[in-house]
Amino acid sequence: MSTFSESLWNNNLDIYNFITNTDFIQQLSDGCLPEEKFRYYIQQDALYLADFGKALALLAVKATDQSHMLQFLQFAQGAVIVEKALHENYFRLYNITGGPEKMPGCFAYTHFLVSTTAIQPLEVGVAAVLPCFWIYREVGKYILKHAATPNPYQQWIDTYAGDEFDTLVTQMLEITNTLAAQTTDSLRAQMQEVFRFSCRMEWTFWNDAYVLNAWKPV
Repeated sequence: MSTFSESLWNNNLDIYNFITNTDFIQQLSDGCLPEEKFRYYIQQDALYLADFGKALALLAVKATDQSHMLQFLQFAQGAVIVEKALHENYFRLYNITGGPEKMPGCFAYTHFLVSTTAIQPLEVGVAAVLPCFWIYREVGKYILKHAATPNPYQQWIDTYAGDEFDTLVTQMLEITNTLAAQTTDSLRAQMQEVFRFSCRMEWTFWNDAYVLNAWKPV
């Protein structure tokens, strides 16, 4: 019998396949992604992680299981640490200065995550943040398998395809399955719905970086 998280993945495999076939992922894997597109991605990712950490902290506040509470807090801390590392490493490497603005995809995704984790039941909030963990792991493994070597983006690839991140994703999947098993059919349906929306936003995030999507001057 499949787990709830397996049903989530299988029901959204179409979006994952779209993501791995985006020009951004294909060119990142080949090592030929234009630097300006990676710079855009890194700037937006730093902004995203700041709010992602807040969303995870909100889940910790709602958690009734102490072990889950601690894990959410550790996840939140990890997001903040990675954001800081992006600023210290990639921002310096690519000479990124000033405070970048959230572009449309990042703005929509972060507002969805923070509002969902703040307003909706814990189970729904967990399902909303899960794609960021899970899709990044799978995309990281996909790129690692297909990446050209040497690759100018190898450090980024190693971060998301490594054992440490893999462990975090496994922990998040265990929490998701535990909560899904204890909740109602209605909430499980909501979990499916927000999971798919976040998967769509993951695709949007990658695609925005490739097309350098920006606010229109209106």
